[in-house]
Amino acid sequence: MTESASGGVIASAHDLVKVYGVGPTAVRALDGVDVDLVRGELTAIMGPSGSGKSTLMHCLAGLDRPTSGTVVVDGQTVSSMSERRLTALRRTRVGFVFQAYNLVPTLTALENITLPLDIARRPVDRAHLDLVVGTLGLTDRLGHKPAELSGGQQQRVACARALVARPAVVFADEPTGNLDSTSAAEVLGFLRGSVDDLGQSVVMVTHDPTSAGYAHRVLFLADGRVVGELRDPTAETVLTALAALRVGAP
Repeated sequence: MTESASGGVIASAHDLVKVYGVGPTAVRALDGVDVDLVRGELTAIMGPSGSGKSTLMHCLAGLDRPTSGTVVVDGQTVSSMSERRLTALRRTRVGFVFQAYNLVPTLTALENITLPLDIARRPVDRAHLDLVVGTLGLTDRLGHKPAELSGGQQQRVACARALVARPAVVFADEPTGNLDSTSAAEVLGFLRGSVDDLGQSVVMVTHDPTSAGYAHRVLFLADGRVVGELRDPTAETVLTALAALRVGAP
């Protein structure tokens, strides 16, 4: 899918720097990152521990503020927003899927799914809700609480929650990290399907080449910098690229 075919850039970072701490103990988690993420694609971000991949996603999603540089999401400059505007953006234009599901244990699956809309006091688009729930195979689980669901079902509820508000982009941080291989394949297949069939844009942090193989594009980070990318990846080509990056490391 070309950028023009998919509708341009949905999120971008320019000269993005993030430093944690001060003085000699300061850690430069991002070191001048420039990246454009294409609308209507699933982009995977990969790199070794400490490479900056989660920091990059958190800065793009407005969960963390960069030390310097610019972040733009859906045409809005996130990096200079007030906390109030950031909160509104996260409720309406950005969806999140985390490794730990982050479901409210006292709410049913349906109540968890519609929670962002309820908080934002926005009406539920019933047709879109039914489409998402049906696609994820959750129709007969909507009255169940998280403790009554498997890990894969809980993560599918989290995916539905992220998508029900029709966000401009969904950020997924190791979304299959707690799942067995079968459940992981179901969730990854849905995330890819949400792009191909629903026109969603998804950015996913992962360490797993098999997961990255579901993406349209993989970005590789090392030492806080983008050091490579791969289009139309497979698990095998991702492994080869990771091996080449390790060989080329100082």
